[in-house]
Amino acid sequence: MADTLEFNDIYQEVKGSMNDGRLRVSRVGLMYKNSKTGKVENIAAADLAEGVWRRVALGYGIKLLTRSGHVYKYDGFREMEFEKLSDYFKTNFNVELAEKDLCVKGWNWGSVKFGGQLLSFDVGDQPAFELPLSNVSQCTPGKNEVTLEFHQNDDSDVSLMEIRFYVPPNQDDGGDPVEAFVQNVLSKADVIQATGDAVCIFRELQCLTPRGRYDIRIYPSFLHLHGKTFDYKIPYTTVLRLFLLPHKDQRQMFFVISLDPPIKQGQTRYHFLILLFSKEEEINLTLNMSEEEVEKRFEGKLKKTMSGCLYEMVSRVMKALVNRKITVPGNFQGHSGAQCITCSYKASSGLLYPLERGFIYVHKPPVHIRFDEVNCVNFARGTTTTRSFDFEIETKQGSQYTFSSIEREEYGKLFDFVNAKKLVIKNRGLKEGMKQNYDDYADSDDDQHDAYLERMKEEGKIRENADSDDSGDETDESFNPGEEEDEVAEEFDSNPSASSSSAGSDEEEGEKKEKQKKPVKTKPAERKPRKKSEGKKQKDPAAPKRPMSAYMLWLNASREKIKSENPGISIIDLSKKAGEIWKTMTRDKKEEWDGKAEEAKRAYEKAMKEYKESAPSESSKKSKKSKEKQKDEKPEKRKHKSSKGSPPAKTPTKPSSESFKSKEFVSSDESSSEESTNKKGSDEEKASTPPSSNESGSD
Repeated sequence: MADTLEFNDIYQEVKGSMNDGRLRVSRVGLMYKNSKTGKVENIAAADLAEGVWRRVALGYGIKLLTRSGHVYKYDGFREMEFEKLSDYFKTNFNVELAEKDLCVKGWNWGSVKFGGQLLSFDVGDQPAFELPLSNVSQCTPGKNEVTLEFHQNDDSDVSLMEIRFYVPPNQDDGGDPVEAFVQNVLSKADVIQATGDAVCIFRELQCLTPRGRYDIRIYPSFLHLHGKTFDYKIPYTTVLRLFLLPHKDQRQMFFVISLDPPIKQGQTRYHFLILLFSKEEEINLTLNMSEEEVEKRFEGKLKKTMSGCLYEMVSRVMKALVNRKITVPGNFQGHSGAQCITCSYKASSGLLYPLERGFIYVHKPPVHIRFDEVNCVNFARGTTTTRSFDFEIETKQGSQYTFSSIEREEYGKLFDFVNAKKLVIKNRGLKEGMKQNYDDYADSDDDQHDAYLERMKEEGKIRENADSDDSGDETDESFNPGEEEDEVAEEFDSNPSASSSSAGSDEEEGEKKEKQKKPVKTKPAERKPRKKSEGKKQKDPAAPKRPMSAYMLWLNASREKIKSENPGISIIDLSKKAGEIWKTMTRDKKEEWDGKAEEAKRAYEKAMKEYKESAPSESSKKSKKSKEKQKDEKPEKRKHKSSKGSPPAKTPTKPSSESFKSKEFVSSDESSSEESTNKKGSDEEKASTPPSSNESGSD
């Protein structure tokens, strides 16, 4: 038989909620680690008194009862694991793991049994339900009934808040059964009662979360925060960790108390209690206990009369009462010499403390991340300026924390710390290459060349030019009235001798008209590339497709295999996984797919050659049609101009020649169209008055 048994995805029932974690069973005992909080619980083998195997909602579970009266429940086992666990318990712990099912009849009449910290309501010999008495927040007796109120569970959408038991009167004179019921509940319940005097009181302490100034009254079993508006009672059993952190200014100290479950005010939950102290503030403290009681209870950790800095007294008292170690920063030291890094989380600025076993950020909102729940970290470039960078932490549960606006001088220290803790750095190769660049970059001025910024500027210029090519001509023409006058002048400038007004114009106007002709003639040429670009967007569906690369051929063949090995994997994760596998493949294995890629490339080139050979016949037809269309458009343009600017004698000759000859002969035969155009030109020379000096003299 194996020395240890390990079970993953085991759920522990704590305060009515199911916490995911990992259970290890060894000869020494049982150890359960909560995945959410990292809290570890140990059950010694000598303390185990009873074990029960039963069917629960999450498969199968075990209930363990210790000799001190504590009850532990672990669910999430499979039916086949019963024999393995039963044999292990019997061999190593000398405990029989008995099978006992719950009663599912739905009866509400039975008997109540108090066993340790558990209230069991039994119907016959089978338990119907069980209530951990540590969940009870209030017990109210009545006439023949008892009302139990429970703590609200923040991790669950629906919580049991109240239950009532009817207790019939006892026929014997053995005492009141209601009172006996209440006493059994209160002896084990988590009911906070401020009975007696406080051990000590700290007046007007500055608290950051929850914000305000509070009087802290220290009782033997709980902590009482008394403010002007709110009061909080915090049992020491809910304190998870204690932190003592120096401020970056070296004049203040943070004292952080981690709570699970958190204290709440309305809908707000406070998982951390953060106190801020000044190092210069001192106090003389006297405990409200005798010296014998102090020595007996705290075993030399505290004295009846103490003096020193206020933060030292508070942390020392809390450590003795809570019985937990105080976590302080390790050997990390930033660029400025402080043990923290100034950064921003979400919308607030704060301090990030790299600890020996995790990171903690204070103060709004406080965040504590343990190293064992970190999946990877990432050093990212700052989004707004090159003076800073971002530090991203991704947890195994999928949460991501981004600490931004970290000064670039802190990069080397933080990178070395993360590397020494053996955390997975997502962009390790890139950042190791950039490490020296950051050191050199620290002494540079603000005008440092930024290649990324330059590339973005170039892309912006290209987009602006593209927009101006598409719409700039039309907008300029409509906006500038001078160009419209130029176009009108050009139309009437073709026959200046025919009009009386043009004969009286001087030489300056003639020079202006010649200058105005040049920009107008270039406008149609500017619009032609836009028509060509519109034609390029259309792709021929008959053209052969480009060949796949060796990686894509391998991915198509291996996709189903990767899916079968990783059931439920997403498309993005599948691509990442495939990329990792491809990188680790040897050159010999890749040669097979390189050969297939070469074959696909040769086949593509052959198909492309055949496609190009068949393509000219179709393209020549299109070019002929475009030429014929241009020939049809040119006479129409001449007709349009002559109808506007030529004298009345010119207008009847042009449409007569076009209507009977040019249109019909162009569509039927090219040779006849050439003759018709020649005849049309001779007729136009006879009928019109061109601007040549020779012909004007003959008239």
